[in-house]
Amino acid sequence: MSTFLYGANVRANDIRQHYLRYGGSDGQRGERDALIIIPGITSPAVTWGFVGERFGRQFDTYILDVRGRGLSEASDTLDYSVAAQAADVTAFAEALGLKRYALVGHSMGGRIAARAARSHPAGLSRLVMVDPPVSGPGRRAYPAKLPWYVDSMREARAGIGIDGMRAYCPTWTEDQLRLRAEWLHTCDERAILASFEEFHTGDFHADVPDIAVPAMLMTAGRGDVVLPADIDELRGLLPGLQTSFVANAGHMIPWDDEEGFYAAFGDFLGAPL
Repeated sequence: MSTFLYGANVRANDIRQHYLRYGGSDGQRGERDALIIIPGITSPAVTWGFVGERFGRQFDTYILDVRGRGLSEASDTLDYSVAAQAADVTAFAEALGLKRYALVGHSMGGRIAARAARSHPAGLSRLVMVDPPVSGPGRRAYPAKLPWYVDSMREARAGIGIDGMRAYCPTWTEDQLRLRAEWLHTCDERAILASFEEFHTGDFHADVPDIAVPAMLMTAGRGDVVLPADIDELRGLLPGLQTSFVANAGHMIPWDDEEGFYAAFGDFLGAPL
């Protein structure tokens, strides 16, 4: 049975934020902290729906459309910085009246979640950073290249189909390709350019020592976004940081090894997935 409840909009941090809700708060779910999922740089909330379905079995789950993606607000003048996106997350939780909640952020979403945690918002109970970019000033570049994003978005706006999208994501299933081809055009190119630039100009490592809630870093065995030396450095910055590893996945961990992704959480969130 599907755990999907509805999609909705809320005004928070002075913008329209769109989200998808799974699971609700009935039974044991109501006794556990809510969960907010923050997707990556070109991943509208709907593309994480299959993850929401699974999380919704155990948790009251919300998947955000980060500003400039999906059905959330976008404009020529909107601030697309990590600081603004992090403020969106904490304002979202407050607007929905979430008393206790955990954040799970993938890639760019991991950096947003860390920045949100740095502000010590009331109600935040746990944090999971899934393969966050560790690039920044004086560090190695983020391994993905900007044209991959820009070219695929432009083709999506022109009406790319499954076959065209396969050139960008050759290992994905037809269902995954279909969903990306359908929704990628909703990503504002200005938002993606700003986020990609901040991967290299923003100092993610400066946020980590100020995280005051239990935190987990999940990394990919076949990715090169977070390397073993990076894990060691982040552990040094945040003593007590838990780590997990999905050996058979690249950067898009739940796409590559869905069951491995769920298993990697263990009981960190309060219940196994």
